[in-house]
Amino acid sequence: MTTASAIPPSEIQATIEQLWIYPIKSCGAMAMPEAELTDAGLAWDRAWMVVDDEGEFVTQRELPRMALITPSFKMGQLVLRAPGMLALHLALDAAEWPVKVRVWDDVVQGYDMGDLAAQWFSDFLGPDAPANLKRLRLVRFDPEVRRLSSLKWTGGREATTQFSDGFALLVTSAASMVELNERMAQAGLPAVDVTRFRPNIVLGGLQAHDEDRLGPLQIVTAEGVARIETVKPCARCPIPNIDPATGESSPAVGDTLQAYRQDQRLAGAITFGMNAIVLEGDGLILRVGQAVAADWKFD
Repeated sequence: MTTASAIPPSEIQATIEQLWIYPIKSCGAMAMPEAELTDAGLAWDRAWMVVDDEGEFVTQRELPRMALITPSFKMGQLVLRAPGMLALHLALDAAEWPVKVRVWDDVVQGYDMGDLAAQWFSDFLGPDAPANLKRLRLVRFDPEVRRLSSLKWTGGREATTQFSDGFALLVTSAASMVELNERMAQAGLPAVDVTRFRPNIVLGGLQAHDEDRLGPLQIVTAEGVARIETVKPCARCPIPNIDPATGESSPAVGDTLQAYRQDQRLAGAITFGMNAIVLEGDGLILRVGQAVAADWKFD
């Protein structure tokens, strides 16, 4: 285990300003004062996913009202709430029967969470859904499965994730959000919250979009030093246009980003934040306020 004293002087000094997890892919966020780091990301992040009756993953892209499903943890349970619905309580270690599901190009083993959970999601999301999404089910990632991130972007290293779009972590900075909201204000638009971008780690002490150019991050914890590497800019779909408080979409965020965040590393796609993999630190506890060190990386 790397110790804090073993970290050489670094060009960049930052802090963890916010930690977020999203227990159910594309549903609401949970702000965390601390979170366990695993090889596949933060514990409980994207551990569950909504699928249609053919096992295909479903997100806010198809069902924006997923943003209104808010998770919390209580006494060993994941508790889900949504407008007009009784709370759904799921034991953190619960799983019903094995099932194959698809997330993007990957078909992986998961566990169906049972008929009660399926009915809850279908009742809340189904009435306004397209015909093929009226019947929904909730599945859990099988922790014995190793779903690998793109070897192209990890440099051939085997890095795992659960039901995220493709990488263990998403890293951004508070300054990047400040710049976006300043541009929104100049256009007469209201400020937006960082949860629209669904980061796991929000760094403080940086300039806007410095996260684009950082080498491996070294995070000092009480137990040792975690090492995380940003490997791919995060190309943005329409989800940041969806207000997590209302589930309604408008093009304001995407239109604002279009003016200054076209990224030549991804053929001009709009990017915001960096996808990252875990190099070292499985089992360490990340906490808000911890120091982060890195050097610049210029391709």
